[in-house]
Amino acid sequence: MFTLSEQSWIDLFFTYLRLEKNSSTHTTNNYLRDILDFQQFMKGHKIRGFAAVTTQDVRNYLTKLFEKEYARKTVSRKISALRSFYRFHLREERVSENVFQSVVMPKKGERLPNFLYEEEMQELFDAFVDNKPLDQRDRAILELLYATGMRVSECSQLNVHDIDLMIGTVLVIGKGRKERYTPLGAFACDALEKYIEDGRVKIHTKANQVNDALFLNYRGGRLTDRSIRTIVLKRMEKVSNQKKLRPHDIRHSFATHMLNNGADLRIVQELLGHEHLSSTQIYTHVTKDRLRDVYKHTHPRA
Repeated sequence: MFTLSEQSWIDLFFTYLRLEKNSSTHTTNNYLRDILDFQQFMKGHKIRGFAAVTTQDVRNYLTKLFEKEYARKTVSRKISALRSFYRFHLREERVSENVFQSVVMPKKGERLPNFLYEEEMQELFDAFVDNKPLDQRDRAILELLYATGMRVSECSQLNVHDIDLMIGTVLVIGKGRKERYTPLGAFACDALEKYIEDGRVKIHTKANQVNDALFLNYRGGRLTDRSIRTIVLKRMEKVSNQKKLRPHDIRHSFATHMLNNGADLRIVQELLGHEHLSSTQIYTHVTKDRLRDVYKHTHPRA
């Protein structure tokens, strides 16, 4: 009987993720890391292939993760990846059961999303003093992320024709290849127009061929989501004293500021591209300054 190699199991799963699930590069890379981590565990415990894994092996793996003091969110992600991996191979009848199906996921903490205050966002934009092509590009990226709340991975996939400056919208391809049109504010439109008509033209001259990507690297190729994260993080660190900032915090800031200024929760859900309202509800927290301001203006004896 022909037996697939462990690498073939992995390759088939990732073909499924790309072609059937339309998973993003970011998602597939995370899945790959988690599956390779489990594969190393298998080798260390002399487990002969994915089909030979037992529920006791799974318990041993969980024990190892907790001994390494991984965050609960990280453990949940790893288990979720492996559950999906085995679910696929169960469907293809390579295993008789999903050994990760009955694993109880650790409860996630109630940590609220980190965000920048409106004044910090203004400082972020005020910090741009040069008008060089790459500065124009970086400002356009930040204005676009803050104006729309889109993910960095979505931003990296944009092409020039996805931007409509006449009516002020951008076509975003979200998770699962779902499309949504998102409005652009005046500041974002101005920054994008300047970059597209000036900075991008100059950067594109360095490319070896025509490139439709909206955001280009200094050689004229498409900026990857990793490069955009690096660019945004460097800009954020220059103006904020907060620790552990992430580019994704721009998205958190967008949602928080919209809700704090009276936006409807379902509108914000649609703008963010959330499938479930529960994903958006985490942003209904308000800052201490907002609470203090509301109290001061509404309580009769404040």
